[in-house]
Amino acid sequence: MKGLEQARAFYEEKGRAMIRERFPEYEARIAVGLAGSGSQCFGFDDEISRDHDFEQGFCLWLTDEDDERIGVALAREYRRLVGARTSQASLLGTAGTGVMRISDFYRRFTGAAGAPQTWQDWLYLPSYSLAQAVNGEMFRDDLGQFSHIRATIAHGMPEDVRRKRISARLALMAQSGQYNYTRCLAHGEEGAAMLAISEFVSNTAQLLFLLDRRYAPYYKWLLRGVRTLSVLSDLADSLEFLLTAENDAAGQRLKADIIEDIAAHIVPELRSQGLSCISSTSLEKQAFHVQSHIENAAIRALHVMEG
Repeated sequence: MKGLEQARAFYEEKGRAMIRERFPEYEARIAVGLAGSGSQCFGFDDEISRDHDFEQGFCLWLTDEDDERIGVALAREYRRLVGARTSQASLLGTAGTGVMRISDFYRRFTGAAGAPQTWQDWLYLPSYSLAQAVNGEMFRDDLGQFSHIRATIAHGMPEDVRRKRISARLALMAQSGQYNYTRCLAHGEEGAAMLAISEFVSNTAQLLFLLDRRYAPYYKWLLRGVRTLSVLSDLADSLEFLLTAENDAAGQRLKADIIEDIAAHIVPELRSQGLSCISSTSLEKQAFHVQSHIENAAIRALHVMEG
């Protein structure tokens, strides 16, 4: 059973009754679900995932005021319910389940008690942080405060910011894939060429998430996440091939062709979304074209690779 399914089942079987019996007056005020850090929150977990930073359980989110009233007591009852940890805790791991303030949960990922407020926040917050803020599932949220913030983050990125992020990804794809990969090979720098390929794959995957209006996860799950997209998910195999195929002379030529093929698939999607009206497969030209249609003058004036 996947971690999300296990968390929901555990809440339905034991958690719901505990809250109702011990905190009946707060039952409709406690938001319950599973979201945040951890592969299980993305639905990407397997048996290997359970050897560290994995706990049976779920999240209980409280307002600041309710946390002052029942936070300690609720946490005590929750720990009695779930028992001891079921996996090792890594030094970089964070508490993924249990009782927490709504404000603290979102502050971990956005730096604020809720959704980003300014276009600068939306532009410079890492995509993987925003992805962790909105992944997983909600099991109950009668009060709606947690879910309102969640929905704002999931759907509230300003369009000009999305365009800026897209233009930056296109520019970096052009630089790393269409330009530097073959030039590094010509210089005899095969290691640098592979770094260029890696940059191209990473930026392409992040672009595909932006085109699907979703947030790209941590690099570990980036390619797996591409396979879940509704836009150009079939490019995942090509991206993985670029990273894993042999880098002999034949492989180098094939990789250069695949880079151009990926560009040829992306341009029609840019045009269909109204992000571009040119047909050039030069991703650099596409980057500047997308940026030129940003309405906010301050965002439009940023360096094409910024964002």
